[in-house]
Parts: sequence; structure tokens; C-alpha cells
Amino acid sequence: MIGAALMSATPVFAQSTTGSIFGQTGEGGQTVVIQNQDTGLVRRVSTDASGRYRALDLPPGHYTVTVEKAGSAVAKRENVNVTIAGGSEVSFVGAAATEELSTITVTGGAQQAIDVSQVDTRSVFTASDLQRISVTRNIASVALLAPSVVRNASYIDDSGNTIPSFGGSASSENAYYINGFPITNPLTSLGSTTLAFDSISQMQVLTGGYGAEYGRATGGVINIVTKRGTNTWKAGVYTSWSPVWGRASPHNLYYPDTGYYGPDRTNPNLRTDGTLYSWRKDNNSWQFLTGLYAGGAIIQDKLFVYANAEMTQRDGRSVNQTRLGAISNNGWSEYGYDYPRWTGKVDWHITDNHLVEFSAISDVTKFKRDGYTFDYADLSPGTTKLSGYEARDDARLYIGKYTGYLTDDLTLSALWGNMRINHTNQPWNYDPDCPRISAGATARIAGFNYTSCQTQTAFDGPGRDEVKGGRFDVGYRLGNHDLRIGYELSDATSSRHHDGYAGNDGYIWVYSFTENPTQPINASLGVGAPAGAGGFGDQGYYVRSQRYSQYGTVTTEQRAQYVEDRWQFNDNLLFQLGLRNEQFTNYTGAGQPYISQRHQLAPRLGASWDLHGDSTLKLFANAGRYHLALPNNVALRAASGSYYTQEYFTYTGTDPVTGAPTGLNHIPVTNLGYNCPGSDYVVSANLECGDSPNPLTVAAKDIRSHFQDEFIVGMQQQLWTSWNWGAKATYRTLRSAIDDTCAPVLHGGCFIFNPGVDNTFYEEQDDGTLKPVHYTAAELGLPKLKRRYYAIDLMLEHEFTDDWYGKIEYTFSRNWGNTEGQLASDLDTGGGGQTDVSVTQDWDLPQLMVNASGVLPNHRKHQFKVFGYYQLNPEWRFGGSAIIASGRPVNCTSYYPTADRGLYNGSFYYFCGLAGSGNDPSSPNYVPPSSDYAPSPRGSHGTTPWTYTFNVNVAWQPAWLDHLTVQADVFNLFNQQVPGMLNPNSASSRTERGQLYRQKINYGAPRSVQFTLRYDF
Repeated sequence: MIGAALMSATPVFAQSTTGSIFGQTGEGGQTVVIQNQDTGLVRRVSTDASGRYRALDLPPGHYTVTVEKAGSAVAKRENVNVTIAGGSEVSFVGAAATEELSTITVTGGAQQAIDVSQVDTRSVFTASDLQRISVTRNIASVALLAPSVVRNASYIDDSGNTIPSFGGSASSENAYYINGFPITNPLTSLGSTTLAFDSISQMQVLTGGYGAEYGRATGGVINIVTKRGTNTWKAGVYTSWSPVWGRASPHNLYYPDTGYYGPDRTNPNLRTDGTLYSWRKDNNSWQFLTGLYAGGAIIQDKLFVYANAEMTQRDGRSVNQTRLGAISNNGWSEYGYDYPRWTGKVDWHITDNHLVEFSAISDVTKFKRDGYTFDYADLSPGTTKLSGYEARDDARLYIGKYTGYLTDDLTLSALWGNMRINHTNQPWNYDPDCPRISAGATARIAGFNYTSCQTQTAFDGPGRDEVKGGRFDVGYRLGNHDLRIGYELSDATSSRHHDGYAGNDGYIWVYSFTENPTQPINASLGVGAPAGAGGFGDQGYYVRSQRYSQYGTVTTEQRAQYVEDRWQFNDNLLFQLGLRNEQFTNYTGAGQPYISQRHQLAPRLGASWDLHGDSTLKLFANAGRYHLALPNNVALRAASGSYYTQEYFTYTGTDPVTGAPTGLNHIPVTNLGYNCPGSDYVVSANLECGDSPNPLTVAAKDIRSHFQDEFIVGMQQQLWTSWNWGAKATYRTLRSAIDDTCAPVLHGGCFIFNPGVDNTFYEEQDDGTLKPVHYTAAELGLPKLKRRYYAIDLMLEHEFTDDWYGKIEYTFSRNWGNTEGQLASDLDTGGGGQTDVSVTQDWDLPQLMVNASGVLPNHRKHQFKVFGYYQLNPEWRFGGSAIIASGRPVNCTSYYPTADRGLYNGSFYYFCGLAGSGNDPSSPNYVPPSSDYAPSPRGSHGTTPWTYTFNVNVAWQPAWLDHLTVQADVFNLFNQQVPGMLNPNSASSRTERGQLYRQKINYGAPRSVQFTLRYDF
């Protein structure tokens, strides 16, 4: 039966760079010859007793499949397309008796027969698809075309692209791969390294159901395979231009109509309702890209090369100052981005059974900004440059891979790679030797200079990220079982240095004055009196050198082993049974492990049932557990060296150029336990003296990793020759998360922990020793962790026949709980969500979690996605894509009902209205809450408007020059600029309404036009 052939397909992998061909010839003992039409690679496999065959780990491309009997060809199929992590079925009925010369073509988005070898569904976009459908040239925009993927306007990368959310998870919970190597941002897990877009051969987007060979993602996976050389030399040049005149103006931002800041207010700065907040009509940009590529065979059928290089230049200008905001030296910015990128690939077919490949990728971002003032009186910028900034991110990625087809049944592959990213920045006119100066009017001595020569506030030194790792996989066929075992490792290292005060090695000079010079300046820290210490101390004048710096080099080690069995239970039923074991270790800045997680078992179970045995109707189901490690930013914030120190002096004068004090004399210090080690005068309230903390005091004992369980059931059916449809139901529940807490029961300490469950922390005792202390969830005062995602996906697809291709997707979903996961998008008030991955504001205090349950920020109840293209004739082609989605949930937040000591004094709590003074009603300064003050569960105040994004293109390939393509794209055709969020802060103080409550923010990009010219030869 054909169904039996389909169900015996080879396994594929979420981060796979290969696919498979499988099928049935109808007779055992035959030889099936599979030849790549582009590179000449030949695989020969034998059919089993029932006539079934399979070829594993084939590089993507087009193949010819030939059946031989007694050395003679008896059947052939051509143009069989193999996609990454996909199985292509090629079966021959009666091949032994008759020669059948027919052709089957499988293209990127659709296959002639449903792939019943998989226990899930996935989206694969080929280079041809990416050129024909209208989509902007970045991987995030492509991923948004997959079901259950939503735009998260609170997280935007350096190129201005959204970092999407997959299946209700936070935007940091995704994984990214190029040619099988992980390229996810090692510092924050937000986004990834990228590549020249024209280098993409195929891009796979998975939203769930990964097998045991894959881990480290509880969101989704973006898996990219680059182009490679072929036996035919090909080259080309291309350019695209997005002119400034083709871009619509972005909407201005306005103060919302709160009803409390109208024309009757006495203060004109409070008459803001409905008035201009930020002028954006003059914000504009243009982009120009040029690129070239070449690829071919150095040795026919053996050695191939491919290279692609492109340069993208994007220049623009923007207003950064609000109408009523303080005058800024960066009120008007003129900026420029340069993105030089290149990709190189070498493939060596030592023999048809031994393949070696090497990839090299460069991803560089150069940024420059010049700052000017902006005058709202006449809406014009200044003409004198007052500030500036330059930055560069330089990523290099190198990957090597070996694949060995040792026998028909045994396949081996090994991969190793290294990615390094260097970060540098240089503020304009920055002098590292100039100190910052702070001197109030009363702290100044007449005739002295207190003006700083330092132009910057803070400074970030050079940074570096590195990921090195690899994997080893073995596949073996044993009867009706396809067995896979594998081992993978990844070490991610990040180095950062941040000075809270620019210049002078991170120190600021703070001048002060006391009217009682004989009294201690800071008795709690043991700092004595300035009188008697020389200089002007007797008159009460003194200065302190204050340092605030964070720095460190931290590492996260990840290891995993897996085993998987794809068991052909009968002709139509396949089971996929897998188990993965993960190990994560996070190290402090001193190189000591502060989190070590072992024996994290993740079962992966799946099944696929070919109901009719002809690949026209498939039912599938899978269930799995997925773990996620902490990124490096957690250790840089909580487990690395930092300085927050003070050193006190008297002085006799100041430098006339720098403002630094001269003639310094130490003010005496009594050691009360706050002196930094080795110093008699440097003190720190928290003993932040440059040493990394004891790793036992950073995180809870035996902390569990972030992990999620997922369950999927679905079906896919071929309706007619060119049509198929499918449906899928998904349920995801977050079982464990990692965040930080400063719950009052911890006596002022803060720890990394597992929210919503019991935790054990090491606490310092009176004798200085550490003792584990157990706290129940009730004692911590925190609720049970909840994040659930339910979805039903429907899909209708027409494969490319009759000159057109199209796909329609609809998703109905609900994302509910009391935590987004690793991030906190709800804190976005126009500048982006909280980026402190896994150390968010959530869970810090019990009060922050009151009323926190509700629909989450990545909830979109309805989504419609349509894309496709139409080949009118050999010269003209039309394409398009559309995404229509319901809005994001809206919150209303305010101050907590009571003004308890230790609470965050801000509009962070799930209450709406004015909290009042929050003190005892009998107090003379008591102010009652407003009449509308009430609990406000998360997401209970409606949604933002629906979003509608339509992209279209038209391409012309003139008959008189068939290698030339001229294309025009219009993105956001109808210029639908819809706010992605409403400001949630209903109060600016305990007794004052928020001026920006429900302000429309995070608008979508305005309409833009792109012209592309390419010549391929």
C-alpha cells in the first residue's frame, strides 16, 4: 500500500538542515537511485521485503528518483523537491512490470501529497516563495505568516523589526538556527544574529510539536538553511530602494482625553486632554540595498562554493522630545544604519557517502546618531549639533558539518560551530578622563569651578558575546523502528561593563555642605565629621567620590542527550516515542555555578495515522515537555561583580578645567562592617565592592528550570488534486518559571526562584554562616504560577498549479494566566517592555500579583493570514500577503490600596483609579480613594483596535531580457496605523490622575514602497 510507504518515512529534526525521500516500489530487492539534479549527489538504497525504501539526511534541493531492477532503470520521477525537516514521498506502483516516466513537483509551501510521515505541521518558505509573496526582507516578518505567531509591539530589535511571540509565549522563549547552529541572542534570548536575506535557501517556522532531538524553546523555532553552490555556475546582482517619498508619515501622538486635564485647569501644562504630545509627522527614513552573489562547482559533482554579500543603508530623522518635556540635546535626531552582511558556503562531496560543509556568516550593524534641539513653537530642529553617538555590533559565525551515509540503515552526522559578537560604542565628544560633577548651590565655595567637562551621563564599555557548541547524531533503522540518538552541547559567554557615571573610571564627585561640620556625615556607615579633616571641612564643605559600576563575564552551559524511536506499528500508523535529558549550568562573574539543573527529563510522544492509506487524510497528535535555560543577563544583573561605593574627603580647591577637587584629605571612617575589604575609607551600604556574590545567596536551592507542557491534535486532508486543508488544536501550560522575588518574609533579600511553589533559600545567620531556610508559597505570599494557551488553527491551501498559489490561515486562541513568562510587556508605556529576562518586576512583591490573573499581552483572539502569488504570463507576476488580527488586551493599573513601607511607589498594581493616601483614615492628612477606585484584573479593560496589514507586489520579467526582474512592493497598502498598546497607568501619584492613561502608543509602521531590480545570470 502507498500508505505503508508514507508511514515508513525517515525522521526529521526541528533544527535539521536536511530532508528525506521515501516511498514504495511494490517489490523487494530493487535499487532506488536518488540523484540531486543540482549537485550530482547520488544515494543508492535498497527496498525491503515489502518494497519500501527511504533515504535519510538529504540536502535540500531537487532530485531525480530512479528505480532499478537487475541494473536497468524501470521507473523514474523528476523534480522531487526536498525541503528542510520534510519528507517527500515518491512511490511507484507496478514499477517492476512497467516503465513509468512521470514527473512530480513539490514546492516550498505545498506538496502534492500530505506528508503523513510527520506528527505535526510546519511552515516552510523557500527562496522562491520569499521573492514572490510580498513580505519585508527580515526573518521576523516571514515568521509572522505562520499560524499562532503574533507581533509583539513591545519588543523591537535594532533593525526596527518586531521580536514575535509564538503560541502565547514571551518573545524571549524562541530559538533561532542557521545551518543547524543556534544563533539566539546569548545575553537576553531576544532575537538573534541574522544574515543577508538573499542567502536564505529555505526557512522553516515551527510553532510546536518538536521531537526529542530538539529543546531550549518554549515558544517557537525559526530554522534557516542557506543557499549553496551547484554544478551550474550562477551569479547575480540586485538592488532595492525604499524612497522617503514612498513612505507615509507616522501618526502624531496625542494626550488622551482623560476628562481630568481639560481647559479648566489652572496650570497650562495640565491642560493636555486631546492636545499634541509628540510631533512625529516629520519622522521619515529611506533605505537602499545593493547585493551580489555567485556560486558554482570548483570540481564538478564534488566541490561547490557559494558567496553572497549585500550592504543595506538606512538613514532617517526623528523627533525624540515631547511637547512638554524638558529641552533635550537629542530632541531631534538624524541617524544612519549600515548593515554590511555576507555569507559563504563550501560543500565537499568526498564521496557520495561522505559529505563535508563549511559555512561562514558575517552580520554587522553600524549606527550613528547626531542630536539637535527641537522647537515645538515652530516645529523645527536646531542647526547646531549638541550630542551624538556611534555604535557597532560585529557578529561572525562559522559552522562545520560532516554527514556520513555509512550503510543503507546507518547515518551519522557531526556539527561544530562558533559565533562571536563584539559590541562597541563611542559617544560624541566623550572624554574618559573627565569626571562627572554634582554640586548644588549651597555646596559651592565662591571662586571655585564646579563645572564638569564630561558630556555624558553614563558609559557602557565594549561588550562581547560568544556561543560555541555542536551536536552528534546517529540514526539507525532496525526493522520497523527508526532509532535516533544524539548529544549536543552549547556554551554561551557574555561580557559587559557598565559605568553608571561616565568618565573617571566610573566615579562621580558629589560636593556637599553641612551646617553641623562637627557631626558625623553618615553615622550609619561610620563616616565621621568633616571638621578637623583639613581643607574647608571646618566650614562644613566636603566631597565624596561615588562609584556605581556593573561588570562581569558570565557563562551558561547547556548539555542534552536524546533517544527517539519512530515505530511503524502497521501500514498506516506511526508512533514517535522520544525522551530528552537536559542539563543547564549558569555561572557567576567569578566562574562559580549559581544554578545547576540536572536530569530534566522531557518525554516527546507523537502519532500519525494515514486513514485511507493514500496520504489524502492524516490525523496526528503529539505531546511533549520543553525546557528553557536562563540567558546570561540574569547573572550579569544578579550574580556578577558590582561597585556601589562612597569615599569621603575634604578639599582645598577645584580643577579649573575639570571641576575635580584638589587638596584632598580623607574624612575618618569607623569600621561598622560597611568598609570594603582592604580599605579604611571606602564604604558600601550593601557591600557592593566589586566581588561577585556567594553563589548560594543568588538563587533558591534546587531551583527548577523554566518548562512547559504541550498537547496537539490535528488533521490534514487533500480535498482535490491541488487543494488541501487542515485543522489543529493546541494546549500549552507553563509548569515552571524562573524570576526574582524580594518578598518581605526574606528580610530585605532578593533571590532568583521558582514562582508559585515552595522554595528554599540560603540565609546568613548572626554568626555569618549560611543556613537553608524553607518557605512555602503561602509564606512567600505569592500565588500559583499560571500561563495557559489554547488555540484552534484552520488552514486552506492551493498548491502552485494553474499559475497560482495561495494559503489562508485562521487562528482562534486564548492566552490566559498571571505571568507572560520571561518578560513583562505590560510595563510598556511607549519605550518598550521590560527587557530584564527572567528578573522582571512580576513576583518581586506579593502585592504586584494581586488581581494579576487575566488575558495576557500576547493574547490575540482572532488572526487571519493570507498570502500567495499569481503568474499572469511569463512576463508578469502579482503577489501579496495580509495579516488581520484582533487587538491586544488593555490594562488599567494604579497604586496599591495601602502605602505600606517597602512597596514600589508607582502605578504598577492591578487596581484602577486613585488609591488615596493609603494611610490611617484617622490621620489628619488622610485622602480617601476615588469613587471609581477598584480591583482591575489583567486585561479587563477591552482591547486595542484590530490590525489590518496588506502587502502587494508586481514583478516584470521582460521577454527581451529574461534574466532581468523589476519588482515593486507596497507594504501596508492602506496605511493602517493602529496602536499596538494603550498606556495602562491610571494614576501619576496616589491622588493624581495619569495624564497619559489610555494614550495610544506603539503604532504600526506606515505605508512604504520598495523597488527592486535584479539580474540573475
